[in-house]
Amino acid sequence: MNNKRVMINKFFESREFAIAGVSRNEHKTGSVFLKELKAKGLKVVGINPNMSEIDGEICFKSVSELPKSVDAIITTVKPENTLSVVKSALEKGITNIWMQLGSQSDEAIKFATENGMNVIYKECLMMYCEPVTSIHKFHRGIMKLFGKYHKN
Repeated sequence: MNNKRVMINKFFESREFAIAGVSRNEHKTGSVFLKELKAKGLKVVGINPNMSEIDGEICFKSVSELPKSVDAIITTVKPENTLSVVKSALEKGITNIWMQLGSQSDEAIKFATENGMNVIYKECLMMYCEPVTSIHKFHRGIMKLFGKYHKN
């Protein structure tokens, strides 16, 4: 098993996840992931400084407001905002970070790595969150075909 897969497996061992960047727009990545992860049976909450609820559940304004049960964060924010989320996560004691494609920034990756965080980037979360369905299953197949999928 490669090191990236070990990191991915560790990420999914988390008890509860938070998604930084949920939106009122149900078609945006953060909101889509929130619904899909809940449908897969995972405990997940949203973070958006401009919302107090999403889908009838509390939406936290910041990482610092998250309950202690959250031990992993998925970033779907703009890259220029990711470092702030990662720094706040570390302050909160959360060291499991998944920077969704399009959210990662070099400075956030560097900060997370230098601080010993389990950070996954340049990977699509939904290709690894079982059961993999819909377009994500197709994408995973393509990644496997080209040897870019991190197998168990």
